[in-house]
Amino acid sequence: MRPTSSSIRGTVTEAVFGCAHERGDRPALIDLGAGVVYSHRRLAEEVTRGASGLVRRGARGRQVAGIHVDNVAAHVLAVHTVIAAGLVAAPIASGNGRMGDLLIRLDARFLITTPGLAESSLQAADDSRVRQVIAFGQARDTVDFADLLLLAPAPLPSLDPSVQPALRVEDGSVLTHEDLIWRMCELDKLVALEKSDVLLVTWPLVSTLALATLIGLALMRGSLVVVAPGLAAQELSATIHDFGVTVLTLLDGTVQRV
Repeated sequence: MRPTSSSIRGTVTEAVFGCAHERGDRPALIDLGAGVVYSHRRLAEEVTRGASGLVRRGARGRQVAGIHVDNVAAHVLAVHTVIAAGLVAAPIASGNGRMGDLLIRLDARFLITTPGLAESSLQAADDSRVRQVIAFGQARDTVDFADLLLLAPAPLPSLDPSVQPALRVEDGSVLTHEDLIWRMCELDKLVALEKSDVLLVTWPLVSTLALATLIGLALMRGSLVVVAPGLAAQELSATIHDFGVTVLTLLDGTVQRV
């Protein structure tokens, strides 16, 4: 019997990565644009070790961490690392010209970015109360995310999923861990993902709630996620064939079986 939202207990981290070590080195996330591949085990380990590193570097309570990245793999890793550390993930769309003002309104203390966006992220951080900027790779005046993984482990906070905020979305509202898990399970009633499924995600890195919900669900079910934002129409059939895609995102924001 498939678990439902009422039967899934615990945090987003526990729901999404609870079976990751059993799935081991099976591929979990392939980002064709970024050229990276994560297995279930590696993704779970980097999320938990990265979260531990954030705690080591002073992350506390319900602080907000802005996320300003340019690829989906970095978005997934950043969002889940921040959530696992007990912080609130606040994705920021690339090209936001008033990012500093937004970070001030959020009272963000951390900002996670990618090297290609590091310069604008640092400028926004200077204009706000952000204390640390972390990048997925080496960039001037930032902490390399890889360095977080090398810090001595720190205990992760104990979280109440019914009240602990997890994700700030585009309209400014904040979802708790329980809210986000509920959205995943509601979506699963429509798409019924299985570990044998291959999900192709072509949505741009804009609708953070839709991405977090769909990819979180796929990881929870053990499906393989292949990410190719902005995939040209002539490349779509070849990508579906090459990866054995069974579930596909559509431009109107829906998801369907191939």
